[in-house]
Amino acid sequence: MSSQPTAPPPRRGGAGRVVRGAVRVLAVAGLAVDAYLHAHLADRYDAIASSVGQGTLFRLEAALAALAALLVLLWRRLPGDLFAASVAVGGLALLLVYRYVDVGELGPIPDMYEPVWYGEKEVTAVAQAVAALATLFLLLVRPRGGRGR
Repeated sequence: MSSQPTAPPPRRGGAGRVVRGAVRVLAVAGLAVDAYLHAHLADRYDAIASSVGQGTLFRLEAALAALAALLVLLWRRLPGDLFAASVAVGGLALLLVYRYVDVGELGPIPDMYEPVWYGEKEVTAVAQAVAALATLFLLLVRPRGGRGR
């Protein structure tokens, strides 16, 4: 028997923590870009209105994406990840629908059909896709035990 002290056993989940941390950073970055671009573009769409203006809807998306980014970054719990995934997936779905389908006016929602791609729209789509994939990863690959992280 050796009288030398032994090293403590390696901590489990170290690599998993690093991966989840990196994925959280990707999710936050995608949501932050989404929030910024929707807030930046909102005034361009204020003239498009029914009962609710498209600019108002852009501001709402910006606020939801910013809140989702904060939850993913600071709270790091299942409900926050679910909220963030719904914001990212929902935002991307709506962007693609209104790019490819002329839905028309839906009750108080104005006709937001815009069949073109331009720089900010492309960046928003990529940011939302990154956030959607990252948040879905966080939902599907949950750590064992722990406190819901």
